[in-house]
Amino acid sequence: MEGKSKASPKGKSPSKSPSPPAADSPSVPGEEQLRADLEPDISASDNDSVFSEDNLSSTASINSTILAYRRLHGRTYQNYEGAEYWSSYARGPNDDRQNEGLDMAHHMMYVAFDNKLFLAPLENPQKVLDVGTGTGIWAIDFADEHPSAEVIGTDLSPIQPSWVPPNCKFELDNCELAWTYPDNMFDYIHIRGLVGCVQDWGRLYRECLRCLKPGGWLEQQEFALPIAGNDGPLPDDCVWHDWGRIFREAGEKMGRTFEVTNHWDKWLQDAGFTGTLHFDSVRLPIGGWPADPRWKEVGLFNKLSLEQGLEGFATYLCTQVLGWRPEEVTVMLAKVRQAIKNPTYHAYYPLKTVYTQKPLAS
Repeated sequence: MEGKSKASPKGKSPSKSPSPPAADSPSVPGEEQLRADLEPDISASDNDSVFSEDNLSSTASINSTILAYRRLHGRTYQNYEGAEYWSSYARGPNDDRQNEGLDMAHHMMYVAFDNKLFLAPLENPQKVLDVGTGTGIWAIDFADEHPSAEVIGTDLSPIQPSWVPPNCKFELDNCELAWTYPDNMFDYIHIRGLVGCVQDWGRLYRECLRCLKPGGWLEQQEFALPIAGNDGPLPDDCVWHDWGRIFREAGEKMGRTFEVTNHWDKWLQDAGFTGTLHFDSVRLPIGGWPADPRWKEVGLFNKLSLEQGLEGFATYLCTQVLGWRPEEVTVMLAKVRQAIKNPTYHAYYPLKTVYTQKPLAS
């Protein structure tokens, strides 16, 4: 997505996050720079996984008495008031295996944004809301980075750690229902990884507008379709084409689109965010094929995250939404695993960001 307006991010590196190699690329490259940064490394191999699970944050439930999970094909899924809660990376199952994948994805995005947690030009935020916090790793890192801020993370699954910074807390909540927060409460609202989760984005954005202080910032980061080839079109028989169609078709059947980024302009403006919408986009390589060390690390963590969550991504959508037989899912997953490891595809998908302010006159 072409940027309508760009701002210099002001986030800094949390001390406990893994430090990626230094790079000369800008924090959010444009398309030309991205293409250059993602030049393939001809010496790369599939065994280039130099990162281990030691870099990942462990997770624990915040209260065992509310762990009411559904089981599906041997995996656990959230079961909060019967809500369907899914997204391309941040949902699906809520078990340890999937949660480790979420933390890998967090680190991948952190490195992709040049060691920054956010892109909006924040100035001393005091009240922060992280909607759909998942394992809580973003909220924890933000709280560590901004010790004077009160950070609240909400989610349908109580999978966050019990030991957190004193200025961070988690609440079990459904963001699609009416919010209980008062008007004009937050300086910053952060949303990430909720594609495929929300039925009425207009309603959610209106709640964000109501709960933001005048001049407060809303920021959203989402993965986008399609998966494409960095060097040119992927082969016609590449399974990544089918992967994209699965998400599109499932989103249509659920009434919860996976292509939220295509509608940001209209939905945010209709909700009352009438100021400038700032857009940014980065390409997330799948695998360690880029030559640039920073983007190689992004690609390797992306590969690990996909492999960790692959089964969970597909099982619910394919069997429960699209009506596939389990053996059909198994065959498709085998093809996707081969595609992830294919050194010739040089595949990537976009990570898109929008950030905007609540009008001062609101």
